[in-house]
Amino acid sequence: MKKSKVKMGQIDFVLFATIMLLVAIGVVMVYSASSYSAAFKLNDPEYYLKKQLMWAIIGFVFMVTAVKTDYHIIKKYTGIIMIITLVLLIVVLACPPVNGARRWIPLGFAGLQPSEIAKYAIVLYMAKSLDMKGEKVKEFTKGIVPYLLVSGFYAAIILLEPNLSIASVIMIVTVIILFAVGARFVHIFAIGSSLVAAVGVLAITADYRLKRLMNFRDPFADSQGEGYQLVQSLLALGSGGVTGAGIGQSRQKCLYIPEPWTDFIFPIIGEELGLIGCAFIILLFVILVWRGIKIAVTAKDMYGTILAIGITSVIAIQAIINIAVVTGSMPVTGVPLPFISYGGSSLLFNMIAMGILLNVSRQSTSKN
Repeated sequence: MKKSKVKMGQIDFVLFATIMLLVAIGVVMVYSASSYSAAFKLNDPEYYLKKQLMWAIIGFVFMVTAVKTDYHIIKKYTGIIMIITLVLLIVVLACPPVNGARRWIPLGFAGLQPSEIAKYAIVLYMAKSLDMKGEKVKEFTKGIVPYLLVSGFYAAIILLEPNLSIASVIMIVTVIILFAVGARFVHIFAIGSSLVAAVGVLAITADYRLKRLMNFRDPFADSQGEGYQLVQSLLALGSGGVTGAGIGQSRQKCLYIPEPWTDFIFPIIGEELGLIGCAFIILLFVILVWRGIKIAVTAKDMYGTILAIGITSVIAIQAIINIAVVTGSMPVTGVPLPFISYGGSSLLFNMIAMGILLNVSRQSTSKN
């Protein structure tokens, strides 16, 4: 007998439009934030624009492919994806360091960041496993510990790069998924408390992290040293006012903020587009999270629900951390702003994940 084709409806157009807006804004702002430095250092003001645009196009092709592919097919390849991710995380530790960290595997034409794959590999693993586990998730030993061990193992390898921020994102997303599928609150509270304590210990046992933590209290006390980047970020946000100075008119991007097209691109948006531009970006992320939750609630099965929760959580947590860092609401840490910060690996895998989320929406139990 022939297998019946999975019936698919329309994608969540609101989510699709939101993703495209974020990517388009990202490409424009990467060009605006990087053109001065690229012209000054590389003699090519469009250097980062061309790369980001290339990855945006590649990401779009992969996203469309994921939209058209039944998300249940991923189940078959979850184990392979986990193994490949683990191998890449080990390989990256043998690569030459960049700015003191080993996070990229040089491929000649680009750099591959395995930690970007790891975030979603954990989501795929948990979705497949929890779909089969059912009510056993309420048991601490059988329902909680296995996921903490697997996620913790991958996070520990990422910590060796070192990359505490992405390791933290993985563990936070793990806890969110466990809570969403019915883990007991007392277990989640205990895990959350332990994670906070662990991050605290890691922060004070590494000199550079401790300096960042102390600097967070008053960045202006060492405005030319450890507090320099955050001070410049706050100056950019403050000088933008309500309406901003206009696209391309940022002063802080002119060799003041180090590499402003990466993790600190949001202050450039604030300086050029003002409070209105920043609020619009935040609104887009709120809409993305809202549609992601809606898709999770209306997914036709538990597997789709967990995938939607996990994918949405990865984007939401990264956006919250990035914006909190550049506004001085939490210590400086290296988390890119999804879809907007420069970075091929981040943009590509985020767009693939969005394609999977859109495919879940196509098989929703309710009309969009």
